Amino acid sequence: MTVTADLAISLDGCIAGADVTLENPGGDGAEPLFEWIHNLASWRERQGLTGGQENRDSELMREWFDATGAVVMGRMMYDTGEEFWGDNPPFRTPVFVLTHRPRPTLVKAGGTTFTFVADGVHSALDQAKAVAGDRNVDIAGGARTVRQYLKEGLIDELQLHVVPALLGEGLRLFEGLGAGRRSLKPVRVVDTPLATHLKYRFVK
Repeated sequence: MTVTADLAISLDGCIAGADVTLENPGGDGAEPLFEWIHNLASWRERQGLTGGQENRDSELMREWFDATGAVVMGRMMYDTGEEFWGDNPPFRTPVFVLTHRPRPTLVKAGGTTFTFVADGVHSALDQAKAVAGDRNVDIAGGARTVRQYLKEGLIDELQLHVVPALLGEGLRLFEGLGAGRRSLKPVRVVDTPLATHLKYRFVK
């Protein structure tokens, strides 16, 4: 089992724009980070849509979906995504939501459940590992959640989809980690017209 983080990121290190709110979940100016995904066939399949582009980007997105057996996310990501995901969210696996505001587990269509975890990052990861089987656990976001797992040294692989855009300001993934220096080993580089896909493995 591998603990992963798989994120779209701008050239200046942002995974969301400035001023993220419930009404503006991607933040100001963040459209380039996500618009390349929306017409991929594999992404559209997960949204219950047909058509879309079958290309290397779509293959990489499908690889992530197929390899992921459980997901951990922060409460802000859940709150900003809940309405958009609707009754049949694209995860189709158990999702564990870090929160200080627990609520009963939500069971959705397609195999997605949302379990709200109020006792910390280690507990959420342990619960995710317990149900993921031989598939990966993905730390989905947002930035603060991924930083917490990076700081604790709990992420094994990091895949960044580097989009050719400079946001100028926004949520920077690696800002204020305070985790000391860690080494990474390159695993794969895939360059497409839409993004440069970089996969690294942390050296223990």
